[in-house]
Amino acid sequence: MAALVTLSAAAVLLGLLLPSAMANNNVLLRGDKLFPGESLTEGTYEFIMQDHCMLVLKDNGNEVWSFQGNGRSCYAFFDTDGNFRIFNENGNMDNEFNTIPGSILVLQPDGHVVIYSVPIWTIPEDEPRNRKMAMVTKH
Repeated sequence: MAALVTLSAAAVLLGLLLPSAMANNNVLLRGDKLFPGESLTEGTYEFIMQDHCMLVLKDNGNEVWSFQGNGRSCYAFFDTDGNFRIFNENGNMDNEFNTIPGSILVLQPDGHVVIYSVPIWTIPEDEPRNRKMAMVTKH
């Protein structure tokens, strides 16, 4: 059992240390960028930073959502503070999506792009199943 726990801990640590491009192709970690032509993919979905400052979500190649920035070339940045922003070729912030600061941005199998953060509540494991109750997580 101890070996399994050690192996699991090592796998989690390795996953945290690898660049997101090496770990998963549907995840951005804090500090990761999507440059023109780069994308996240999951199933039939693609979240791509295109040329001419356009961020697009596609399903089977069809546009589902898009954001047109101001500039010739932009990049999407999941900033180290946990916010998702678009910067233009001059390094100026073109747009900040009003997000709650998070730890990881994920393109999910259902096509939603979600930023996961620290939980604001949890259900204690020892709570009886017939009366689960939400508890505020202390920070």
